[in-house]
Amino acid sequence: MMSEQDEIRRQIDDLGQWFHNIELKGVRTAPNHFLGDYPNVKWQRFAHAVPEDLRGMTVLDIGCNGGFYSIEMKRRGADRVVAIDSEPMYLGQARYAAEMSGAEIEFREMSVYDLGRLGERFDLVIFMGVLYHLRHPLLALDLIHEHAASDLLLFQSMMRGSQEVEPLEENYPITETGIFDKPGYPKMHFVERRYSNDDSNWWIPNRACVEAMLRDSGFEIEQRAEEEVYLCRRTERRAPGMAAVYPARGQQ
Repeated sequence: MMSEQDEIRRQIDDLGQWFHNIELKGVRTAPNHFLGDYPNVKWQRFAHAVPEDLRGMTVLDIGCNGGFYSIEMKRRGADRVVAIDSEPMYLGQARYAAEMSGAEIEFREMSVYDLGRLGERFDLVIFMGVLYHLRHPLLALDLIHEHAASDLLLFQSMMRGSQEVEPLEENYPITETGIFDKPGYPKMHFVERRYSNDDSNWWIPNRACVEAMLRDSGFEIEQRAEEEVYLCRRTERRAPGMAAVYPARGQQ
């Protein structure tokens, strides 16, 4: 007769390859994860940045994967957690992990580009491990600001390149070219083929680029809670600059 833990292991295996290593009644979902006990080892480095008592707050977890962060938010008392992902396999894993953990979480199959369909804002939006998988990363941040966030944003992205942040002037003449070669200028690296054997890695920013994109999308950085993790607060977006006006053809 199969033991309870053997049955849990069977169900875990049936749900596909897990990226989140979550303990479910003594059984690990990804015990041989190449990053170790991930994402718990990372969470422990920035958990202090998230309010310990989330009672009375609503949370949206964008790109929930196996559900680790959604479950942690319920453990901190969040009144309501909505978790979305565009990958059915991950949603299946997250639903199972939530059920086994006794966490009441609402799951939706949708992407960050579909946020307007939710029709509501959340006190805390989690947007971790998603940006570099998107073809249109700045649009995603704009949509979070426009449709989902009412206050806090917990953000994480893989970064590559310099960790320097170059102090920038408000404007530069078109003759200025050297500024773009400085290591701390905001830069986004485009992955045409694959990175880390993953063809869903599209854009990988440096630190200066992450911070500039957050500010430009209307998120004030309150703290850099970990090397890749930021806690931000939603503010009003700054007015965009006036686009150049070109004369119509025949009037040049």
